[in-house]
Amino acid sequence: MYAWIWRKLPFGLWGKLTSSVVLAVTVGALLWYVVFPWATPLLPFDDVQVGTGTEQSGPAQQNPDAVVPGGDDAQLGPDEIPYNEHTNEPEPSTSTR
Repeated sequence: MYAWIWRKLPFGLWGKLTSSVVLAVTVGALLWYVVFPWATPLLPFDDVQVGTGTEQSGPAQQNPDAVVPGGDDAQLGPDEIPYNEHTNEPEPSTSTR
């Protein structure tokens, strides 16, 4: 197939090399900007399942007895995390050895 394409390209060696690069870039751009965006919704990249699938038969249910960090009626915003991210950064001690 590639030999057939090489024979069908016009001009000499430099024209064929230039045409090959232009052809490869055109095919890449067509895939990148047309085919891949069209196919993305059809692919199951966001449908992630950990485990065998038998552990949970329906949508996730919250445990009413679960302890919520920050208090009983603490409501977290969409960008807040429910734990302290600075626990590995202790305050420096003032004692000297």
